[in-house]
Amino acid sequence: MAKTKKPKNSGGGATPHNPVIEEHIDNALSARYMAYALSTITQRALPDVRDGLKPVHRRILFAMRQLKLNPEGAYKKSARIVGDVMGQFHPHGDQSIYDALVKLSQEFATRYPLVEGQGNFGNIDGDSPAAMRYTEAKMTAAGMLLLEGLDENAVDFKATYNEEDDEPVVLPAGFPNLLANGAQGIAVGMATSIPPHNVAEICNAALHLIKTPNARVETLMNHILGPDLPTGGIMVEPKDNILEAYQTGRGSFRIRSRWAVEDTGRGTYQIVVTEIPYQVQKSRLIEKLAEVIESKKASGLADVRDESAEDVRIVLEPKSKNIDPAILMESLFKISELESRVSLNMNVLDANGVPRVMDLREVIQSWLDHRREVLLRRTNQRLGKIADRLEVLDGYLIAFLNLDEVIRIVRYEDKPKEELIAAFNLTERQADAILNMRLRALNKLQEIEIKTESESLRAEQIKLEALVSSDAQQWDTISGQIRELRDLYGPKTDAGRRRTTFDLAPDLDIDLSTAFITKEPITVILSEKGWIRALKGKVDDLDTLKFKEGDKLAFAVHAETTDKIILFASNGKFYTLGGDKLPGGRGNGEPIRLMVDLENDHIPVGLFVHDPERTLLVASSEGYGFRVKEADIVASTRGGKQVLNVKGDAEAVRVIEAKGDRIATIGENRKLLVFNLDEVSELTRGKGVRLQRYKDGGLSDMTTFSSEEGLAFIDSAGRRQEVPDWPQHEGSRAQAGRMAPRGFSRQGLFAPDKRL
Repeated sequence: MAKTKKPKNSGGGATPHNPVIEEHIDNALSARYMAYALSTITQRALPDVRDGLKPVHRRILFAMRQLKLNPEGAYKKSARIVGDVMGQFHPHGDQSIYDALVKLSQEFATRYPLVEGQGNFGNIDGDSPAAMRYTEAKMTAAGMLLLEGLDENAVDFKATYNEEDDEPVVLPAGFPNLLANGAQGIAVGMATSIPPHNVAEICNAALHLIKTPNARVETLMNHILGPDLPTGGIMVEPKDNILEAYQTGRGSFRIRSRWAVEDTGRGTYQIVVTEIPYQVQKSRLIEKLAEVIESKKASGLADVRDESAEDVRIVLEPKSKNIDPAILMESLFKISELESRVSLNMNVLDANGVPRVMDLREVIQSWLDHRREVLLRRTNQRLGKIADRLEVLDGYLIAFLNLDEVIRIVRYEDKPKEELIAAFNLTERQADAILNMRLRALNKLQEIEIKTESESLRAEQIKLEALVSSDAQQWDTISGQIRELRDLYGPKTDAGRRRTTFDLAPDLDIDLSTAFITKEPITVILSEKGWIRALKGKVDDLDTLKFKEGDKLAFAVHAETTDKIILFASNGKFYTLGGDKLPGGRGNGEPIRLMVDLENDHIPVGLFVHDPERTLLVASSEGYGFRVKEADIVASTRGGKQVLNVKGDAEAVRVIEAKGDRIATIGENRKLLVFNLDEVSELTRGKGVRLQRYKDGGLSDMTTFSSEEGLAFIDSAGRRQEVPDWPQHEGSRAQAGRMAPRGFSRQGLFAPDKRL
């Protein structure tokens, strides 16, 4: 608890008029930070749910109203507006006020601008507006609707910061600004992000909610389809996700650029982007697309140009006329801001100034409740004025009915006011009104006008009193106001036409990484010394291939340019190569070590075309191995992906496809072992389990087969030989096995077609 301590007077130090306050630092920081946080939340970041405005925007519009900057009037310098706002209502920086004013006028930032600007107010490229001394502004019709009724006691007022003037706590809000124009803000510990929506759709939803007060969000979304953004675009978010966002008040929506294909003749085309996502700067977008071209992340895009004038026109040129435009755009959507996400976080201040997240129904209902309160306050204020006027008119009528006596009292009595009150039972105000009448107002025509006015006011009074006492009439009146607003911003008007449309992203079952590669057959050749090349077409006659002196063929694989080529090395790593990136068939190719980081003391032991549906079997020279899904071995870097762990003198020696139900292994000691393939574990990385036990040497080869088809090997003459007594070699995993049958390959190898 803070306490005040009278300091000691030490000559020039503290005095009784300057006391020292002692307070614990935790309490001091907590109290001050809480005050700062609340100020940020309520006075800067979060909009009021009723008028959808933050204080700075509300003060700008109120100041412009005082300056009579109506839509039909003339413009005034922005500096004048900013000066009035800062001097009277908003004691903050002039630049922050001007930035808020500018945003209210930007058609690419605000769906329904509240301010009409004249001069340079910035553009969609992200260029800054001109200085406030050069630009001019006035209000739009939407801005005037927000202020309508302000002189009719529609809302409460409060003192300004210097208590010299009054300002409205909230605007009457004849325009559904919160949903129509949205809001963005970051406070302390919370934020708000509401995208703009279509006014006609908001009006339809509000009318439905008036008619059906218990309507659900799902029903309201039959009217409000989703955000309607100033820059248009295509929303590709599924309906279920949109519904969930509006039910919870939180979510996000995917927005894509609108594009079309233009024929440029001779079978060529170009893509023209005419609308870009909300809050994306066009210049930055084009810079990023240029970077994408330079970095070759989008292999199908050749060039990008900005041909925009008043409208957006970004031209994208493909590298080839054979590239499908839809596939090219799909690739660009994934790597550029041609597609972006617009967030929804309807965190607002309710009617009591409490911040909370509302769903769609609560937001619309809050606006309707505010409109009803404004209607009642305006009606009661009008009733007060009518009663006040009728009091005067009743006095006039009494005077006309007793004109001669009134004249006598005024002419001959010393105190005519008291005499009039006593003679005709008048109020003090009626007596003053009669005494202040001019002589020329005593004619017959004036009497008729007073009677007519009195009858008209009494009829209006009866009508307004019925309105105040009837909820149904109140909602009927509000419904009529909303219908007028809907007609003003209907779908057939330029301002009301929906700009953002809805679609689903095309379901393209295509690998975008290979979509722009021309699909051609190739034959991949890898020599024993590690030189790799790709011959065009399917080459079957490999005897004609030429190699460097002392080198020969190690692997030959038939593939296509769109395939991923997988290399398995003796270090237990898998390396991934693109079929289109391999050197051509002229000459001896290039060393494989220029493409992957393969150490000099390790060699390739397998080369095959990637098939993500297969399961592989890998094994080391020690006789350890395991099964691994081929989808888990793809490497994304030159360094490869470590799968089989080997240590010391052990090396990876084999990789084969795991198919069938049996596995056969043979060691360098020529002992053969057959066991069930299910005994081998499936891993993603590791040393594996022991396949066969050896006293001397290690694993020579292994294969998998189906027990129905049987086991075979290739003899020294190249003939396929069956092993009819293979069941005699059956056992369990990790056993030593029995000697191979007579005639088995002297190299200790199974049929080579069993290898990848």
